[in-house]
Amino acid sequence: MLSITTIYAAIIALLFLALSFRVITYRRGNLISLGDHGDKALETRIRAQGNCAEYAPIGLILLGLVELNGAAPIIIHLLGLMLLAGRLMHGIGFWGDRPVMLLRVWGMLLTTGMIGLSAFGLLVLSLL
Repeated sequence: MLSITTIYAAIIALLFLALSFRVITYRRGNLISLGDHGDKALETRIRAQGNCAEYAPIGLILLGLVELNGAAPIIIHLLGLMLLAGRLMHGIGFWGDRPVMLLRVWGMLLTTGMIGLSAFGLLVLSLL
């Protein structure tokens, strides 16, 4: 069982729901059912949600593979925390009226760093 990955998957799923709720409530409040109608605030919310949808799945798949390959729990948690912190920082960076670029940048660095470390580690392990 992927007991560690499950924790991070559940928390990131809740983050994704929060980002989705922001899009849904904005759409309903502004009567925008499809697209963004040139509304920058909606576009920002859509991209925050979309970015999570684009990066979280590959990160969670890799985390699960790391766990399945028998990595030490501390390694799995460190990678999971990188992914979670990256997704949180990126999402929070989009949360206010004006995006906070520093949070977005660090969020992406943590996320892509986790993906790169996991992929490299799994590749090395599979070639040994």
